[in-house]
Amino acid sequence: MVRRRAIREKLLLGALLVGVMVVVLSASSFLAVYSYRRLVRALSCRAAELPRASELGERVGMLRLTHARSMAGDAGEVGSFLDRLAAAEEALKAYRLELDAYELDDSRLADRTKEAVTAQRIADCLATIGTITRRPADIQAGGPAGRHDTLLAVGPQLESLAALTEELPSFLQQRLHDLSSEVRTRYRTLIITTWTAALAAAGLVAAIAALTYRWVFRPLRLLGHGSRRVAAGDFTYRIALDTDDEMAELAEALNDMTERFQEIRDDLDRQVQERTREVIRSEQLASVGFLAAGVAHEINNPLASIAMCAESLEGRIEALAADESDAAVVRRYLALIQSEAFRCKGITEKLLDFSRLGEVRRQATALVGVVTDVAEMLRHVGRFAGRTIAIEEGGDVLVMVNPQEIKQVVLNLLVNALDSIEDSGTVRVAARRTGGEAVLTLVDDGCGMTPEVLEHLFEPFFTRRKSGQGTGLGLSIAHRIVADHGGRIQASSDGPGKGSTFRVTLPLAQVGVADPVGRAA
Repeated sequence: MVRRRAIREKLLLGALLVGVMVVVLSASSFLAVYSYRRLVRALSCRAAELPRASELGERVGMLRLTHARSMAGDAGEVGSFLDRLAAAEEALKAYRLELDAYELDDSRLADRTKEAVTAQRIADCLATIGTITRRPADIQAGGPAGRHDTLLAVGPQLESLAALTEELPSFLQQRLHDLSSEVRTRYRTLIITTWTAALAAAGLVAAIAALTYRWVFRPLRLLGHGSRRVAAGDFTYRIALDTDDEMAELAEALNDMTERFQEIRDDLDRQVQERTREVIRSEQLASVGFLAAGVAHEINNPLASIAMCAESLEGRIEALAADESDAAVVRRYLALIQSEAFRCKGITEKLLDFSRLGEVRRQATALVGVVTDVAEMLRHVGRFAGRTIAIEEGGDVLVMVNPQEIKQVVLNLLVNALDSIEDSGTVRVAARRTGGEAVLTLVDDGCGMTPEVLEHLFEPFFTRRKSGQGTGLGLSIAHRIVADHGGRIQASSDGPGKGSTFRVTLPLAQVGVADPVGRAA
């Protein structure tokens, strides 16, 4: 079994990647900043040595100048020489204090060994000069010769002192020169390190963005799209997620719920269809009873004629062969008996054909023929006597329908139209081909309908017949039958007293094409 990765684990991974990115960028930044800080601090500290070295050089120069004047015979410069010597010693002391003032982090500039050795040698020279000239009174007592010998002894030391003080700045200059090459190499290293860190951070950002899209945004988008599809009624749609986390579990739950909805919907549709067929059968049986009651007296008249003709024939049967005129009467009565019998047979066959409950099979059916058969049955209903059904002549239109169900539709529409007109009113029926559809139009000059009636006309149990009778299911069933055939039924009226118009649109039949239930047309 594949182990599911929880969203919290994925979020922790994302947080870890972000942390790594922050550490890399921070380390690179701090490395550059601290390197710069150490370098600047070292340069600042070493730069502070230059004024001290320059001051020491100036003091040594003044000392040499005083020495030269003393050698020229100026006796007053001897005391000044000693002062200059003390000043040089103070300058050296300040320089050495500056050397010892800071411990530098940067090893490239922190090495002050050469400066310290040179300072020590300068101190030794100054000490030697001080030893030679430490007794100024003896120099004065010795006269010019003694001063000259002393100054001669100091001369080499002063030359060494001058050379040493000139070396001090050269050490720092040499280190700065070497530093430029070292800094260039380290600068390139830092640049490469920084670019590497930046590229690594960009890669981590791209990885986080890709994982976030794959683990969060894409599943949410698919869940939203699937939910909208299901909400729109597409119960066959299934959400497919491969994230193996809670999002995938939610998608599976939605798919299970959708499948359950589909099962419930299919079961409800099946139940509705069964109940609809039961209601249609009930309405058909009620219609047959209604027609049977209406045509009962029409059947009684032909039967009475048959009975009278039979009685007359019975009274004349003995003398039938004797008189030719009687034979003619017998033949005429027999013809009348046959005509009236066939008339009764035709009426009963139409009633039986209308009440027959066959399987729901659609076939190419002549629409005008269906209307004519229903109109012929309604003409025998006594309460519709005097009311006219006018069928427009013209070419017939073939539609792909179930004949019995369409007869039910036409019967409901004609009965409603006949009920809405006066005794001398007329219902006009026309069937035409419009594009790829057949349109059946029924127009009456009856009581008309209000907008409120039009709004609720096809709702079950809604009726507004003039007689106050009816179950209110006829038009509702007609609407359902037409919709099941892929058609439309519409009603319109200009208002009360201005008649009504019903328009039924059905698909045309195409010979050789399978019907909607899979049988050949």
